[in-house]
Amino acid sequence: MKRFKFTDILIGLVFTLLFISIGVIAAVNFRFIYYMDISNLNIEASSGISRDVILENYDALIDYNSPFYKGDLKFPTLPASPSGLKHFSEVKNIFVSFYYIGIVTLIAALIIIVYKRKKKDFSYLMVSSITVLVIPAIVAIGCAINFDQAFIIFHKIFFRNNYWLFDPATDPIITILPDTFFLHALIVIIAFVVLGSLILFLFSRRKRRGRFSYDFTNNNRYY
Repeated sequence: MKRFKFTDILIGLVFTLLFISIGVIAAVNFRFIYYMDISNLNIEASSGISRDVILENYDALIDYNSPFYKGDLKFPTLPASPSGLKHFSEVKNIFVSFYYIGIVTLIAALIIIVYKRKKKDFSYLMVSSITVLVIPAIVAIGCAINFDQAFIIFHKIFFRNNYWLFDPATDPIITILPDTFFLHALIVIIAFVVLGSLILFLFSRRKRRGRFSYDFTNNNRYY
């Protein structure tokens, strides 16, 4: 069995970015999670806004975050402050960047898979499986200890202003986006990363078993 190389860790980082990107894109577009949260989190009662109004404004926000959407964000029935709209513009830039990262890392991953297959070198699979779990494990531990603090740290890292501190009086959209919903979105992202790691692990196990299988007819060992 070949020992892993430093480049295997770099390959693992490629897969990590790929699976995180897929998870983020999924979390943003899995609207049904939020639809269920409207009832599960009693958002109507806590916000004082009807379900129909919640849905139309949430859908407008998600449509805006699509890389294919052109134009400014306009909520159908809820007011928004200039600073609030600026924050959502910054959020969209982050989301769109994950689409680009996803495309680039997917292409890179496919090239790596084809190249390594030709070389009959599969050591990167197990290393990548482990590497992919490192970042979500750290995030999960931090969130488990104190999600609210982790949420604040995340915003301070990715945003260089305080526009993310909404005033419900001027930006009532924040009243229909409770912290628990963002926790659910994070769980979706981590789930996709863990699934990606599991896929790499299973392929690694399969390749390792194949390398030591026998052809009893010809009495040959395959490596």
